[in-house]
Amino acid sequence: MITSPICKILGIQYPVFQGGMAWVAEANLAAAVSNAGGLGIIAAGDASAEWLAEQIRLAKTLTDKPFGVNVMLLGRHVQAVAQAVAAEQVPVVTTGAGNPSQFMKLWTEAGIKVIPVVPSCGLAKLAERCGASAVIAEGGESGGHIGELTTMALVPQVVDTVSIPVIAAGGIADGRGIAAALMLGATGVQLGTSFLVATECQVHQNYKDKVIAAKDIDTIATGRRLGHPVRSLKTAFSREYYAKEHDRNVSDDQMKGMSSGALRLAVVEGDTKKGCFLAGQIAGLVKKEQSAAEIIADLMRGTEAALNGASQWLRG
Repeated sequence: MITSPICKILGIQYPVFQGGMAWVAEANLAAAVSNAGGLGIIAAGDASAEWLAEQIRLAKTLTDKPFGVNVMLLGRHVQAVAQAVAAEQVPVVTTGAGNPSQFMKLWTEAGIKVIPVVPSCGLAKLAERCGASAVIAEGGESGGHIGELTTMALVPQVVDTVSIPVIAAGGIADGRGIAAALMLGATGVQLGTSFLVATECQVHQNYKDKVIAAKDIDTIATGRRLGHPVRSLKTAFSREYYAKEHDRNVSDDQMKGMSSGALRLAVVEGDTKKGCFLAGQIAGLVKKEQSAAEIIADLMRGTEAALNGASQWLRG
């Protein structure tokens, strides 16, 4: 069985995190992943603290296993969300899109294990100094908000920089990717795109169908002009956004207005024209809907096979 130090730290069976995907990762998906032995995560996104508290309480009725909440630090309700996470005594918090230092004392004093997503060694060092239990080194291959470095380049540098466990994210969808991450020094992985097509994931069927149909070149990164690049599937919306992003006659405010609500249109309504379908470059490896338990079981079998087969390349 594949295990690592992060499993003991968090009390999980397998070193697999489900990504905190806004509008996607709610209590049902998180509980299913946790019940399957991974770490399920509820995404706070830009939702209210009241909605998040309801989701946390629902997850507690669906699983007795550890689960987490992802706090997007750019969210409008982040102060209230941070307080709600502490009040509800969530076992684990992951953070994204910013520096979590202002909330670290609140969460660690509540007994919460904090695991920030980091795009650089500098932020990884800061997180460690502030008391993080681990960090998620996420490369630019991932869906959603992205940094500049690739997973292959970022993970080993973060591993060499901090003494706490490192979780690899970005461009991982099967056992080969997990095996590679472990060889880079990671103690676990985080996957988002793979869990978009879990049967327990409540996104619109159009979203799942687009992920399953995606090829290797079917994602695009937009938003660099505004300082918050995002990776999504190529659609009418993302292509138009990309074109206007490079048009000097289009203002930043117009760009912000164009993207407002686009993710909800994809997740909830399945709008293939106006929706923004976030997904990673690894979407081409995601071929079918499965339960969270089946996804994790396949991942673990694939990892063992990849690691056991690695010796064929060695020569005495």
